[in-house]
Amino acid sequence: MHKTYVLDTNVLLHNPEALFAFEDNHVVVPLTVIEEIDSQKKRQDEIGRNARVVSSQLDALRSLGRLSEGVPMPSGGKLTIELNHSSIIDCPKGLDPEKHDNRILAVAFNLSHAGQGLVTLVTKDLNLRIKADVVGVRTEDFYNDKVDYDHLYPGVVDKYLSARELDRFYQEGKLKLSGCQPLPNQFFLLKSHENSSQSALARYSHGMLSPLCHADSVSWGIKALNKEQKFAIELLRDDHIRVVTLVGRAGTGKTLLALAVGLEKVLEENAYSRLLVTRPVIPMGEDLGYLPGTKEEKLRPWMQPIYDNLEFLMRNCPEPCEVLDDLMRKGALELEALTYIRGRSIPKQLILCDEAQNLSPHMIKTLITRVGEDTKIVFTGDPEQIDHPYLDASSNGLTYLVERLKGEEIAGHVTLVKGERSKVAELCGRLL
Repeated sequence: MHKTYVLDTNVLLHNPEALFAFEDNHVVVPLTVIEEIDSQKKRQDEIGRNARVVSSQLDALRSLGRLSEGVPMPSGGKLTIELNHSSIIDCPKGLDPEKHDNRILAVAFNLSHAGQGLVTLVTKDLNLRIKADVVGVRTEDFYNDKVDYDHLYPGVVDKYLSARELDRFYQEGKLKLSGCQPLPNQFFLLKSHENSSQSALARYSHGMLSPLCHADSVSWGIKALNKEQKFAIELLRDDHIRVVTLVGRAGTGKTLLALAVGLEKVLEENAYSRLLVTRPVIPMGEDLGYLPGTKEEKLRPWMQPIYDNLEFLMRNCPEPCEVLDDLMRKGALELEALTYIRGRSIPKQLILCDEAQNLSPHMIKTLITRVGEDTKIVFTGDPEQIDHPYLDASSNGLTYLVERLKGEEIAGHVTLVKGERSKVAELCGRLL
């Protein structure tokens, strides 16, 4: 039996391809959704872009017939712009008829009582899902690009071996695993069955477990303080790994490690021509609004966490700020907002995308496809601290990227768990 899906505005603004994600079923877009999309189209960010894409897609579908009467979809289903059924007269009292969300809910409610079969309201709005449940409308989130965050690939696993196997690993510097099939660049904490104090750190690559090559290396004065940081440095310093994802709560050292290795690679080893640091411009709390000054002056508030880390790394220099300004003048260091990344091709550079949990899967794809020849890209973030209105721990681009690339030889991932910023930060990160 074909189903009817009523789409909320936020689903289309999150992923404009959602129009085509419901196979051979009936997709209904309430007219009030078109109004909301129209109000977002002038925004100069990903939401504005998605609004324009949805409008273009709907305009293209007009060639197949009247949208209000329903047009066939490539997957065999049908799409309708619903003009009727938006009255909330038949809905329970207490709903404001002027609110867009309530009119969308009314469409789903009235269609479900008009013999349209199984009707489902698809929305990313928690409160709208609650209201739908109250009035008896079936509802769900948009799951097309979601991952199970509770079971996100950690990149690290514990493995118990016999004392003989562990001794052979130490002696030969390699070990072939039996009974399991690890993922490329997965890290192992090897432990002995017989002796709990006997252990080793290893990385799986090309069918073998091997010791870490860079576990005790010092990059720009920074050394790993725990095993997860050692794993992270192993991925950051290996130029054969082109995509690195580092996930962990605040204070675990993700950004600092990436910047330290980046400066080492660019300024000391000349492995890359430039360190390009970018992050999404998503405010926490009230937006600052338009800022005066040059592009660099406008970016400064958004990039201040990066400046803080860079100044810490330059703490032994007489004038850290002047050193940073000099590096940027020479082109060895560039701080850029994601707004200006689209359309660029970036060869032989080390790219760091901080706060990547605030990117949608499409934004991640847009950035990663900018990567040119001999470029390495690093994504860092905490999926439990998301400021983007349409993303959560399961639907953001960072967790999506981790799951999609976990089986690739050129990619590596580590989840950092221990805070190293300070005792206060670690305590509050755990308890709050």
